[in-house]
Amino acid sequence: MNHLREKLKISQQNFEAVQKFLLDENNPLINDLFQVIEKYGGVEEINKKAAEARKLDNILQKLETKKPEYVNDLDWLIERRDNNAFISYEDYKRKVLGDHYDTITFDKTFEVTLELSACQYFPFLIRGSKEMIEKQELMPGRIIRVRRMKEQEEDGDLLAMTAAVDIMGSSIVETLDTKGSAPGSDGLPVNVHLGGPETITGYFGGIGQPNNFALKWVDEFLYYYTNYGTKQVLNINPGTVILGYFLYKLGINNEFKISVFMGNDNPYSVIWTLMTAKLFSREDGTSPLIGFNLSNAVNNKTIEISAYIRKEFDFEDVVRLEHHIIETWKSIVRQPYDRTAELVEVVKKVKNISAKHEGGPVEIEKTREHPSDIIDYFKSKEQITEEGIWDHLLQNYLDRHTAVNNTAKALIKSGTDIIAARKLHRR
Repeated sequence: MNHLREKLKISQQNFEAVQKFLLDENNPLINDLFQVIEKYGGVEEINKKAAEARKLDNILQKLETKKPEYVNDLDWLIERRDNNAFISYEDYKRKVLGDHYDTITFDKTFEVTLELSACQYFPFLIRGSKEMIEKQELMPGRIIRVRRMKEQEEDGDLLAMTAAVDIMGSSIVETLDTKGSAPGSDGLPVNVHLGGPETITGYFGGIGQPNNFALKWVDEFLYYYTNYGTKQVLNINPGTVILGYFLYKLGINNEFKISVFMGNDNPYSVIWTLMTAKLFSREDGTSPLIGFNLSNAVNNKTIEISAYIRKEFDFEDVVRLEHHIIETWKSIVRQPYDRTAELVEVVKKVKNISAKHEGGPVEIEKTREHPSDIIDYFKSKEQITEEGIWDHLLQNYLDRHTAVNNTAKALIKSGTDIIAARKLHRR
């Protein structure tokens, strides 16, 4: 079959055609990207502003003006962290394993990051922290947020959450507003995909970034990156994915994770994604793609093959495979949906993977008056208040903590190491 395999060889001529296209001084696509970058002062200035914005002291100073009561909550979190109020990782393992604690050997090679999605409101995080202290359970090592950026910028949640995860030693991903929910200042129409979440698949493009929205996504990212140090954002579209690669290649220290909404559901789609990441990686081999959320439909075999592709491109330590273990009860997948048993098996073979929890345990969700619903992500804080579901959403969030710890216990019992909030749960 070697003669057939040779036909897949990419010619130097084709490589040169791509290079010529990208380096052409008259290329309007690249020139338009450069204009957005220059709007924020150029690459070096962008990174400098982002680094300053992300310093904890600067965040707390801004928060004192925006929402001083949140500073008190953050001080509480720092105090509890420094006084070891959160259970240590070893004590948690002892609690889970009991008499078997000394009989199980853990291999950090295949440790799994505990991921919670979504934590929409800073008060929820503080409430969850208090409950985890009381129950002596784990806070997640990774938090995903899908709240409107402008809304949380106004009420102080963006600043507070950015500070909180740094205090916790967790990573965080934000979701930009450029999904087409409002017209831009250029007067162009709204994203035709979104008349509301009920129309999300109406044009067979998922959430979509139609027309000029890809560059607006870059513009929005650079705004939050330079003003708040928001480094990791969700990415849902092939156009914004390649723009994310371009930004990083040009020297901006951005990061992103590819969302489940992008629909990478087979190994060949993974080749496409990681191959492009490889082509635009930096000289040190790094990529801005740090999280890769495959479709909810993938099985363990696809995850294993995806890990093989990742390894062949030298991305095993760069790109985390993020796998939904529990999903919201409503509006996204058929229920019951619980991949814990499959996770326990696949993590014995696949490195650098995270276990993502979008809902609560199946047996709990079915009893809730208001079970978790992906549609709630699209609601404004005002809508939530008007509908009187704030307490329900808080309960949904706390149920996710339960799901995170259920997975942690299952992994520990199988001898798999885990990554929780590193600064809260001392090792």
